[in-house]
Amino acid sequence: MSESDGSSGDESTVTVTVVDGDTTTALTATRGTVLRDLLLDHGLSPYSALTERLNCGGRGLCATCGVRLHDGPEADHWHDRLADRFGYPRLSCQVTIDGDMTVRLVEDKRVWGGRE
Repeated sequence: MSESDGSSGDESTVTVTVVDGDTTTALTATRGTVLRDLLLDHGLSPYSALTERLNCGGRGLCATCGVRLHDGPEADHWHDRLADRFGYPRLSCQVTIDGDMTVRLVEDKRVWGGRE
């Protein structure tokens, strides 16, 4: 386990555990932060090699920043509700961090990610 930030014990911060293949990283995030922004700020990309540069910039339009949430907030974006229902990755740009969560970056990602 590699630790990027230490937890301050502050109620406005939470821990986001990111699983990327065999690597697990614990990040401290401020409540209200967008998950996509947190990942990119720490050098963890929710994108595939192709969509790293070709994406909508976090507006929820291209569906290329998919991640698997294991204990995150309920889906409230239309795409995330459908993704949750049919087993597709959730859009990290549409997930607002409101508590501790575990996120798995999608391995073998093509453009949108496959069903689970």
